[in-house]
Amino acid sequence: MSWGTELWDQFDNLEKHTQWGIDVLEKYIKFVKERTEIELSYAKQLRNLSKKYQPKKNSKEEEEYKYTSCKAFLSTLNEMNDYAGQHEVISENMTSQITVDLARFVQELKQERKSNFHDGRKAQQHMETCWKHLESSKRRFERDCKEADRAQQYFEKMDADINVTKADVEKARQQAQIRHQMAEDSKADYSSSLQKFNQEQHEYYHTHIPSIFQKIQEMEERRIVRIGESMKTYAEVDRQVIPIIGKCLDGIVKAAEAINQKSDSQLVIEAYKSGFEPPGDIEFEDYTQPMKRTVSDNSLSNSRGDGKPELKFGGKSKGKLWPFIKKNKSPKQQKEPLSHRFNEFMISKPKIHCFRSLKRGGATPEDFSNLPPEQRRKKLQQKVDELNKEIQKEMDQRDAITKMKDVYLKNPQMGDPASLDHKLTEVSQNIEKLRLEAQKFEAWLAEVEGRLPARGEQARRQSGMYDGQGAPTANSCAQDRESPDGSYTEERSQENEVKVLATDFDDEFDDEEPLPAIGTCKALYTFEGQNEGTISVMEGEILYVIEEDKGDGWTRIRRNEDEEGYVPTSYVEVYLDKNAKGAKTYI
Repeated sequence: MSWGTELWDQFDNLEKHTQWGIDVLEKYIKFVKERTEIELSYAKQLRNLSKKYQPKKNSKEEEEYKYTSCKAFLSTLNEMNDYAGQHEVISENMTSQITVDLARFVQELKQERKSNFHDGRKAQQHMETCWKHLESSKRRFERDCKEADRAQQYFEKMDADINVTKADVEKARQQAQIRHQMAEDSKADYSSSLQKFNQEQHEYYHTHIPSIFQKIQEMEERRIVRIGESMKTYAEVDRQVIPIIGKCLDGIVKAAEAINQKSDSQLVIEAYKSGFEPPGDIEFEDYTQPMKRTVSDNSLSNSRGDGKPELKFGGKSKGKLWPFIKKNKSPKQQKEPLSHRFNEFMISKPKIHCFRSLKRGGATPEDFSNLPPEQRRKKLQQKVDELNKEIQKEMDQRDAITKMKDVYLKNPQMGDPASLDHKLTEVSQNIEKLRLEAQKFEAWLAEVEGRLPARGEQARRQSGMYDGQGAPTANSCAQDRESPDGSYTEERSQENEVKVLATDFDDEFDDEEPLPAIGTCKALYTFEGQNEGTISVMEGEILYVIEEDKGDGWTRIRRNEDEEGYVPTSYVEVYLDKNAKGAKTYI
């Protein structure tokens, strides 16, 4: 089966067919190219999707990924990122193994096709030239034969006419001979041209055309084979990434199987456990007795002689009601006017002396004393771990500087060893500061964990928060009450309001005992104390220092018995008197 023998007369159709084959190949190349673009776009969208749901660094979302279900979701996001990478591999392999090779092959195919059909047209043109030469020889032979025949007839006519001279007859005979000779020459030329044409035609149809068409057939078959191989490669590229994609999916399944609901439940306990004991039973209040239902002037005077009843604030007392909503007041529980006045007096109590409950600038205390015990322990442990990491980092930097200094000592041309002394000193100072900071937080952590005794009154002043686990004194402010979740409330339970008698009014609202002065200070600048708990000072003014800066940038000072508060540490120059500490009290 050969195109040269079977399709010897279908030159034009073969030319159209081979062009169609190249168009099909180019269409397949375009298809694969669009597939690679889809794979890249799909991979990009998968990566963006995975990135979109990744937890943000240093955010609350990052803390949520300690749960096993969130860890599984994070693993799913990572596996999807790898899954997207395999689609990028598909795109790259299809581009390099199919589109690039086929594009190069198409260019070679077009060049070869052009050359083959150029040879075919050249052979056709040669045959047309031979045919034209044959036709020309044939027409000339025919014309010469007719001319010779007319010349012979004219000679015979002249020879038969008796009136024609002998010279005219001879002239007609010679002309007839010449025409006859020309006809013979044309005959010989025509015969030669015909023989040559037949030979060229035989070579054209049995040698040249079959050879050219065979080359075109081989070219077309190579195109067909190549497109088939490309289709196999197309499938193989996909098949190669299936095992890796399977591993990605297996990773997702493994992460899902690692979800542990019990572990997550335990993490919830660790995250929100306060460490407080549940409140005890609420005491029954008997309103059937007049003395407990109504407070009169006589009972008020009698109560002064009988002593003060026990106040019930905070701590682990049975009256602690933090976990519950504020107790609803029944319409039947009508209070006497004195009780109303007592409540109004408690609400309108000035807060100027309640420095111990002051949250400086609204910031969280350094020792996290505003948190419940368990949460405070976790925060302190986290802070200790962070400080230890910073210490290790600084120590590594110190070791590196030390090694560099040794290198400079051994090779002075590389640098001056003395130039590193300042940096080495700075790093050592940083390490010492961090160690002191770590020791401070470790002491607080040990206190929370029960390894050290509870802090005293001075530590409570430093934190500025009321310790909900300790028993409050009679001088504690009514506002210094916190619930286990750290929320702040100024209201006391209804139970405590009823049990506080009028005999406590004078003691409750007496000024707190002034703290001893630990030194003096001079105001460097004028400060306008506009916030609650601060005090205004004038430049050059001399005042008493009653509490040092605890690391938050504020110093507590006193002007006179009724004026004390906090000022920025940078606004004053402090002169501490260590010898007189605790003995020098403002009067």
